[in-house]
Amino acid sequence: MTFSVEEPLMNLSITARHCEISEELRERTRQVLERLGSLVRRPVEAAVVFDVGPQVATAEIRLKSGRSDVLVATGQDRDHRSALDRAVDKMRRQLEREDPASRRRGARELA
Repeated sequence: MTFSVEEPLMNLSITARHCEISEELRERTRQVLERLGSLVRRPVEAAVVFDVGPQVATAEIRLKSGRSDVLVATGQDRDHRSALDRAVDKMRRQLEREDPASRRRGARELA
């Protein structure tokens, strides 16, 4: 009997600086990174860094493609989940501007 293990499309990194994040937020972040990675041609690496400052939580997303392009989006809000959502919105806008044809093709595959 042979089992196949699905290789990840890209390296994923989730880091919390100066704070702790829940396992639920880590799982949501993994799902978000995989969805964003599917919108990029040849994704290589994706990273999210959560940080906390005075009265604001921050989430920074870095997405690297095989063409050595690095896209960065940062979101700030009251909590880390909302900050992640803001960063994801910014990243999606960057991806739409960068390669609209690829974005449409990826959106159809996700539907």
